[in-house]
Amino acid sequence: MASKSARAIAAKVLSTLQVGTNGSLSNLLDDYRERDDYPLIQELCFGACRWYPALDHLLDNLLSKPLKAKESDVRWLLLVGLYQLRELSIADYAVINESVEASRGLKKPWAAALVNAVLRNYLRRKVSLESALQLDQNPGAASSDAKRAAAALAHPKWLFDRLKTERPESLEAICDGNNARPPMTLRVNLSKISRNDYLERLGERGIDATLGGYADTALVLREPCHVDALPGFRDGLVSVQDEASQIVPSLLQLRPGLSLVDACAAPGGKTAAILERETALKRVVAIDSSKKRLARVTETLGRLALTEQPITLCTANAENLDAWWDGNPIDRILLDAPCSATGVIRRHPDIKVLRTPDEVASCCESQQTLLAALWPCLAEDGLLLYTTCSVLDEENQHTISRFLAATDNAKCERITADWGVECAAADGGSLGRQLLPIDPRGPDGFFFALLRKTSEPESKTG
Repeated sequence: MASKSARAIAAKVLSTLQVGTNGSLSNLLDDYRERDDYPLIQELCFGACRWYPALDHLLDNLLSKPLKAKESDVRWLLLVGLYQLRELSIADYAVINESVEASRGLKKPWAAALVNAVLRNYLRRKVSLESALQLDQNPGAASSDAKRAAAALAHPKWLFDRLKTERPESLEAICDGNNARPPMTLRVNLSKISRNDYLERLGERGIDATLGGYADTALVLREPCHVDALPGFRDGLVSVQDEASQIVPSLLQLRPGLSLVDACAAPGGKTAAILERETALKRVVAIDSSKKRLARVTETLGRLALTEQPITLCTANAENLDAWWDGNPIDRILLDAPCSATGVIRRHPDIKVLRTPDEVASCCESQQTLLAALWPCLAEDGLLLYTTCSVLDEENQHTISRFLAATDNAKCERITADWGVECAAADGGSLGRQLLPIDPRGPDGFFFALLRKTSEPESKTG
């Protein structure tokens, strides 16, 4: 029997994803990476998620009655079809014919007529349907239909509402940034080669790149490429890492002889960047709760030839101090806290399908637990760098404010920089710095707060 078509596979993967208990889209796609049509499967899945709120809104206007919950694969097949008709340069007749055939591949032959009718109806009504979905002049205005505005900007309404409240001046720019395809950004290993020298090597290979604007290690490729096309990748000259994460080592104020803990280390990009930046740290402990994910840290360090440095990998929950802490005060702690990941939607568009407000609240509680657990490990005058890949105040400055209010010997240091937005405290001090995902070739959405342990209670923000 012939294997399922790319469209049938995409519909089944997305239907499984939406159940919410089967991991990320990338994990679900792993089973299909060896197929010749994998690039198309990946494109259909990522694209349907990226535009899901808009596609879902359109489909509701095309169906005469809702599909039953058990037919979620058929609904996703229709959404995948609409995505192709809207966003891809595939002939309309091919999209319709292949989608109809895919309904049979899903063992839902009854759906063939429905798929054909809905997609053809979209083409007939395309102008009016798309016009009705357009934004008002001011998408954040109170008079806007919030549900339609959220769909127009292809964001779940709960997230649209948060952004409208917290970042009204940047609402449309953030949504546009989240809907864009992300750049491929490199981190040059400055312990082995200068950024300009590596840029020249890329040029010799015919790979066009520009200097990053936020980190002195960053290069941004004009077009993505396979890592094996990058000169010296296997020799550790360069890694793939978003530019926001590359800012981390400079904020930690590293110097020889310090001890450091990376509390949520996998997949290891930030750990590696730290070790490249300061090669004479006394001791580094990289912790992650997942043994499988921690194995990726080992692979990363091995490729970069960083395994000779004094680093210990530990599978544990960071808040379980007995599993990893020897009682000696730690000079630097990096807490890249679990979060909603609303700053990296352009890389993980399935967040639009999966994330819920309840999950955000759960992340906030985990963040407070981790901060409270790790703080006693930090040496006096030591620094804890708290980061998230979130753009939500609740997980960022509000989390820091709550922690400071509960901790007498903690102070938030001001991060002086020409990038991002400073998050101000009520007393005029700082509660951290926020990068927004609004530059198509710039960094992801990312938050940084630098906390110093003081010897006695004092002003909380600086």
